[in-house]
Amino acid sequence: MATASRRQHVAHAMQGEDLVEAASALANPARRAQLQESPSTIHRNLENVTGIIGAHDLVHWRTTLTVRSVVLAVIFGSVFSIIVHKLNLTAGVIPSMGMAIALINFFTVQSWNALLKRFNIKTLPFTPQENAVMQTCVGATAGLAFTGGFGSYLIAMDQQSYLNLGSTVGNYASDVYNPELWRTIPYLLCISLIGIFILLQLRKRFIVDYGLPYPSGTASGVLINSLHKIGDKTAGRQMKTLGTWGFSSFGFSFFKWFFSAKGEKCSGFEGFPTFGLTALKWTWSYDFSLTYIGVGMICPHIVNVSMMLGAILSWGALWPLLATKAGDWFPAGLSEHDFKGLFGYKVFVAMAVFLGDGLYNFTKIAVVSLIAINKTVRAKKEQLPVSLPAPHPKTPSEAGGSAGDEGSPLSDTEAAKLTELRNRVFLSDPVPWWIGGVGYVLFGVLGAVVIPLLYPAVKWYMVAVAFFSAPVFSVCNAYGAGLTDWDMASLYGKLCIFAFAAWAGHSGGVTAGLAICGVMLSVTSAACSLMGDFKTAWMTLCSPRSMFIAQVVGSFLGCIIAPLTFLLFYKAFDIGVPGSAYPAPYATIYRAMAVLGVEGVAALPQHCMSLCAGFFAAAIAISALRDVLPERYARFVPIPMAAAIPFYIGANLAVDMCIGSVVKLVWERRRPTEADSFVPVAAAGLIAGDGLWSVPAAILAMAKLKPPICMSFSPGS
Repeated sequence: MATASRRQHVAHAMQGEDLVEAASALANPARRAQLQESPSTIHRNLENVTGIIGAHDLVHWRTTLTVRSVVLAVIFGSVFSIIVHKLNLTAGVIPSMGMAIALINFFTVQSWNALLKRFNIKTLPFTPQENAVMQTCVGATAGLAFTGGFGSYLIAMDQQSYLNLGSTVGNYASDVYNPELWRTIPYLLCISLIGIFILLQLRKRFIVDYGLPYPSGTASGVLINSLHKIGDKTAGRQMKTLGTWGFSSFGFSFFKWFFSAKGEKCSGFEGFPTFGLTALKWTWSYDFSLTYIGVGMICPHIVNVSMMLGAILSWGALWPLLATKAGDWFPAGLSEHDFKGLFGYKVFVAMAVFLGDGLYNFTKIAVVSLIAINKTVRAKKEQLPVSLPAPHPKTPSEAGGSAGDEGSPLSDTEAAKLTELRNRVFLSDPVPWWIGGVGYVLFGVLGAVVIPLLYPAVKWYMVAVAFFSAPVFSVCNAYGAGLTDWDMASLYGKLCIFAFAAWAGHSGGVTAGLAICGVMLSVTSAACSLMGDFKTAWMTLCSPRSMFIAQVVGSFLGCIIAPLTFLLFYKAFDIGVPGSAYPAPYATIYRAMAVLGVEGVAALPQHCMSLCAGFFAAAIAISALRDVLPERYARFVPIPMAAAIPFYIGANLAVDMCIGSVVKLVWERRRPTEADSFVPVAAAGLIAGDGLWSVPAAILAMAKLKPPICMSFSPGS
């Protein structure tokens, strides 16, 4: 994205002692006022870097958290919530939406400002700082669609997930709670806001003292800074690409709807026998899902290849082989989704790989974090510079630039001055120290009182234990994500399922495990997300107070918007029904974990735990192999967690993702200079177009308007 010119621009803009003077001025309100009255060379240099008018706007949260940013957060947050719900309820693979959010923010506000300018109406300029705040607010709103458990622990408590497990021992009807608004919204308010307060006072330690890279937060900052430097031309081309691919995806989804009539033999395009009817029986087909082609375009090639290898192993070999053991290892004639049969192997083998890979990465991150902390402490004592372990994926600083310089080859002096400026701006508008403690205690007490009223099987002391232990896990998660860009919140949630389900036992153990899973997952994820947003604030010279407020506002909006948008799907479609358009695969897996925590392994089919143990060990071994091999070889080793996703969902997902990988590869080969800028945008268009079709599809379903054509396939005579 015009890298060379951007490097030159930054290098020239950040020269001289003016930079340090500007940084000092930013921390001094009187000096800021003087700069506003009489702009100096310092002010102009700073203006070049930040793209705004008035250095005082850099640190005052009221100038970045505007009415228009909140209004657009509601609109875009609703749109992205619908998209996340669709992804969550189909395969559970959620790509990063940050790039699309920042780009749409930029183009929408700039277009609005241009329109007002035509009518000679004055308006505030759109700054990188306001864009960063909007991205945080929209991301927090849409994030609740995922961390709120609408594809996992929350609907694992509903009637359909209970029916999916059938007569499995430990699966009781008393542990059924459908996601009704009166219960869901208060529950989300109790669990989703407290995480924002837990690590609030560690922002200086993580961002400034330790200099953790937070690759996703850094990438967001680089993108936002770049957008506001390159102007409207490139952003306009990106928006045109987004619109073209988005409208195409929306139109094709509309076309597919006509052939999706319900019936015993109706399959629509999802049942198209791409590789033949026999292969279709084992889910080998291309189901014309543009959403997951887009996801495949965003994900690294190794993720897509890993999924294909997992599909070949499971649906090409293991499941067909186990199917021949019907009547021997498990009773013959069971339903397709009975846990006592083949379905039990699918769910628990996949779960074993998830836990093995997750546990390995948790251990690795903990060890790396301890080593890094020890190195930091020793370096401070000896007054030596700190060199943290290299995160993966690489940050801009590892790619050849200095820390946080958008990949520009600044000299050591210039890089130090840029870092000093960012540090001073970051520390100049702090959140009052008491806010974190008061918020944590307030929402902790609220959760301990309210959650047992919503889910009687959950006792107040269980909630208290979860909230009391959450800061420890949050620190581990936020520090590890800062080094590796890997949010392990879902693993902490899964561990809570087993621990609290076993604690509660047969008397509501499934409900207790799932509800406390939501507490831990939401708290640790919110704390980690806020720290990544602080890194974006550091990169864009944005007030951390405005990012904190944006996170609170976005999370509060998400507690309302996420349940309402989910209701569109829940009322209009068969959610969680295996083989349906929205199977919600993780809901069944999460409930199965809770049942396992209550009952143990006695209810599983023969040799299931032996297979689970083998795949658990294999996941750890493969993950370790990726770390010990040289990078030139390690990049070809599959990722166990990615490989395990098709185990339960089906091979068709891997086919879709690999098609996306091929599209990305062709684009990279034919237009290498544009690929990084336009492939993610085109992919976002495919995902958004198909996701937005869910709204009219839901409206048509609720209005009892059915598709007119039944499409099915059968062998020829």
